[in-house]
Amino acid sequence: MRRERACLVGAQVRRRGNGWALADSVAELSALASAAGANPVTTVTQTLNAPSPTYVGSGKLDEIAETVRDFHVETVICDDELTPAQQRVLEDRLEVKVIDRTALILDIFAGRARTREGKLQVELAQVEYLMPRLAGQWSHLERLGGGIGTRGPGESQIETDRRLMRLKARDLRRSILDVRDQRGSQRRRRQRGEVKTVSLVGYTNAGKSALFNTLTGSDIRSVDRPFETLDTTTRRLYLPSGASATLSDTVGFINKLPPILIDAFNATLEEAMFADLLVHVTDISNPLAAESAEVVDSVLADLGLGETPRVLVLNKLDLVTDVPPPAEEISNDGNVMTSAIKRWGIDELRSAIDVALGNVSAVDEVDDAAATIAV
Repeated sequence: MRRERACLVGAQVRRRGNGWALADSVAELSALASAAGANPVTTVTQTLNAPSPTYVGSGKLDEIAETVRDFHVETVICDDELTPAQQRVLEDRLEVKVIDRTALILDIFAGRARTREGKLQVELAQVEYLMPRLAGQWSHLERLGGGIGTRGPGESQIETDRRLMRLKARDLRRSILDVRDQRGSQRRRRQRGEVKTVSLVGYTNAGKSALFNTLTGSDIRSVDRPFETLDTTTRRLYLPSGASATLSDTVGFINKLPPILIDAFNATLEEAMFADLLVHVTDISNPLAAESAEVVDSVLADLGLGETPRVLVLNKLDLVTDVPPPAEEISNDGNVMTSAIKRWGIDELRSAIDVALGNVSAVDEVDDAAATIAV
């Protein structure tokens, strides 16, 4: 299958950064573009003193136009969400398809959703994203000038499309509410059985699904690429104390996560919202591990989960060292280092979850460890 040749464009306003360097953000955009099936052949970036109505400055826009011609680019992908006006201006000037980070992520989501719930949520996000951009779909009528066959038909078609999309969005929301009610019924049955709930959360591609499989003995799809998991999966988790809990794998977060996606994926994220404990999984091998963790903390705070108890897991330890550290170093200060693939630190993580859920005290854990050593 032929991959579209893409030019990546990143812009950052001075003193408005979110802790991420522009180069790192565009590098992540490149990984997303590749995951969507594009071939990023070149990159153009700019640091601005103030936001631009054309996303980049006029001189840089001329440079991008030249780059598009020189590299035979078919698609320009911008690292931020564009306004409908910005997108129209860029497409007019560059004469190629222009999409933004939000459209790119939606495209990935559309290809990864497996369950009815996931597909409904992706479709709702796509409809809400496209609705304010409908006018641009009829810009060819504007180019014809005025006259018969342009003004009335074009305007009525836009209004018709908007009305149909509003109806579509309404129907999708109703369907998602039905799914949410079903999930709520399942959750209430678990709560009546006094089973505590644990949710895996974290940056996309941190290894949550691999850790989920290792902890629960499941075999859900686990691939090393962004947004592999969109659909929530819940399984029983057995703990050292003899108690059990339910463990849910949730959609990963990402830098510059569009609010429209958080809104659309509320049904999926409800498992985290009602969890007794969050297990925050971080890829310790990622040079931007600290920045990624901050993104997750920020999104959780926006969801009202800032005060929910959590255990921090530093995963993918095998990509940092060939030899696992001693057991006493695996778990420290409430954090646990793991390798889901090599099963390093899994017993320690189970114990940390047990303690965090209140099934056993930390003192009991120390006493049990001492007894084991004495034996």
